[in-house]
Amino acid sequence: QDLCEDPHLFVNGISSHDLHQGILGNCWFVAACSCLALRKTLWQRVIPDFNEQEWDPKNPEKYAGIFRFRFWCFGEWTEVVVDDLLPTMDGKLIYCHSNVKNEFWSALLEKAYAKLAGCYEALDGGSAADAIVDFTGAVAESIDLVQGKYGEMISEQMKLFEDLLKVHRRGGLISCYITASSGTSEVETEKGLVIGHAYSVTAVRKLRLGERLTFSFKAEKLFMIRLRNPWGKREWNGAWSDNSEEWKKVSSSECKSLGLTLENDGEFWMTFEDWCKNFTDVDICRIVNTSYCSIHKTWEKKMMHGAWTKDSEPLLNRSGGCFDNKETFLQNPQYIFDVKKAEDKVLVSLQQEDRRKYKKEGKGDSIPIGFEILKVEDNRRYRVHRLTVQERVATSPYSNTRTVFLKSILRQGRYLLVPTTYHPGIPTQFILRLFTDVPSRLRELKADKPRMTCWSLLRGYPRRVTQIKIHSAEGLQKQDRSGGADPYVLIKCENQATRSPVQHDTTSPTFSTQVIFYRKNIDSPVIVQVWNSNVLCDQFLGQAVLAAPPSDPREPQTLQLRGRGGRGAAEVPGHITLTAFSSDSLVEL
Repeated sequence: QDLCEDPHLFVNGISSHDLHQGILGNCWFVAACSCLALRKTLWQRVIPDFNEQEWDPKNPEKYAGIFRFRFWCFGEWTEVVVDDLLPTMDGKLIYCHSNVKNEFWSALLEKAYAKLAGCYEALDGGSAADAIVDFTGAVAESIDLVQGKYGEMISEQMKLFEDLLKVHRRGGLISCYITASSGTSEVETEKGLVIGHAYSVTAVRKLRLGERLTFSFKAEKLFMIRLRNPWGKREWNGAWSDNSEEWKKVSSSECKSLGLTLENDGEFWMTFEDWCKNFTDVDICRIVNTSYCSIHKTWEKKMMHGAWTKDSEPLLNRSGGCFDNKETFLQNPQYIFDVKKAEDKVLVSLQQEDRRKYKKEGKGDSIPIGFEILKVEDNRRYRVHRLTVQERVATSPYSNTRTVFLKSILRQGRYLLVPTTYHPGIPTQFILRLFTDVPSRLRELKADKPRMTCWSLLRGYPRRVTQIKIHSAEGLQKQDRSGGADPYVLIKCENQATRSPVQHDTTSPTFSTQVIFYRKNIDSPVIVQVWNSNVLCDQFLGQAVLAAPPSDPREPQTLQLRGRGGRGAAEVPGHITLTAFSSDSLVEL
């Protein structure tokens, strides 16, 4: 049955006001579509060749009755094709629909997304952030406004506002909601907001009050945010609502630039402070810029596909659970990456497979997931089997959401990233995305120890593994007129050597440098040398020589620096503090 005589994919273009939620509980999907409609470059990727897909009444023979949509599905763009048969009741669409009777892009997009998820029923309840990621491949971050005390702390409010302003200006998409407690879902607050209901953020602005003078700004500025209710009605009725007195303080030109409308169309403005106090959660979806042809910061991206898998053999098990599971935590997939700069901001996104396809079996809920970041040895190449000298530097939130996100500032060095389910023994797939300022060489550690080859028979095979962590040095010989030095450590064993970063203008440096050696000749010592960095020629300051047998104490030890030669060499100024671990089992450390 035809729903109208003159159907179109779009009527007068695409707008966030086109969408209205139907009887399905998928306000989150409609909110995500409202966000998508704001960004032409993004929706044109989801609805490819939209002009060719449009109904053409002049050439009806070209109409095939099918439509194509594209979604970012678990790291890859996937095309979904649907026909034009839409669910109706009494001749009207029962699910997502446009406010214009003969416009159908939103209803067809919803059908394609339902097909991707398995059925319409799978869309009953969900996350706007998940839908936005599926539309764009964005990196999603969820922030709990209550836990972060954004409604109370002005300083945190301002940081979040600037962050949202930057995300919005750079093409990111934002949604928010009020968490529902038992029995409060879709209950309206006295201020007109609906609990348990997703809203799309359609603008983030600094609003100027008063008049702008020619050479100065005397106007007061307000931090404002504009939201849209997917129902297309029922708006905020507090300060700065559509018909409030506050708008009289704003010039007509400013109102026009804001696109202010005084209709009950579901879109409304709030101050950012009121927003922080009334909403409980915000989902921020960043379109991370990886293009070199850009005026904005360009990120280096690495993406890995992985899986948590069960096995009764500990060395083969890859589902060890979170850090609290001390015996099995390291039986998870392990990835290493390098931070090349003195300091670098890193963005990490861990996304589990979409479980909505299991809803029919009653298993559609996401699994609690998260990840740990540990600073490891600068030359680590094999899986970690025991935590000894490694530093735990960052932990993501653990959440039963599809995506977990973390921003962190890391110092120069090599890092281990361990994605985990919260509970051990739960198999599922994931994708891991890492964004850094310079290439990170993210890769998975698969081998437990050096591989035995034919060459091993000729050149020897490691018999002992030794870990060294250099904590600090003190009392080094002064090297310049100001009484300082620019020291670094060089750690050598057999034919291997690792160097720490230089510590400037100090004779008591802190290093926090870690190394690991797989030793073929257990009689060959580990030599820790301290050098002073110079422009022309570095200067040797002293060394410590270690046999590092497994029987050595595993607590930090402070050693006297000596000159070149063996342990009997003459003492020189300075001491070095380090920790050493050794084992004759190559899969112990």
